[in-house]
Amino acid sequence: MKLDSKQPRKQRKFLYTAPLHLRGKIMSATLSPDLREKYGVRALPIREGDKVKIMRGDFRGHEGKVVEVDLKRYRIHVEGVTQKKVDGTEVFYPVHPSNVMIVELNLEDERREKIINRRAG
Repeated sequence: MKLDSKQPRKQRKFLYTAPLHLRGKIMSATLSPDLREKYGVRALPIREGDKVKIMRGDFRGHEGKVVEVDLKRYRIHVEGVTQKKVDGTEVFYPVHPSNVMIVELNLEDERREKIINRRAG
């Protein structure tokens, strides 16, 4: 996923028009120090079921499971990170993956372990 241009205009256009198979990679977050040591990988794409800690923004310090990964808007929804609407209903507050740290990996999918081992190489 290498983009040759440094121009912000082209970087932005790339994000808006990125194909699905690259969007998943763009939605990566850093691993906690203990996971980083265990797997030998610095960052991984976020998946539903991962436990994350929010590092930036109004919800800093909050930990919860990833409920939804929104590839269209490049945002994730975390359990317990909600906002009240005017009518009283609670909706998930969208968080950018660069602002979270993965604390616990969802390894239900055995293919994911293979991916991690391959990346650690």
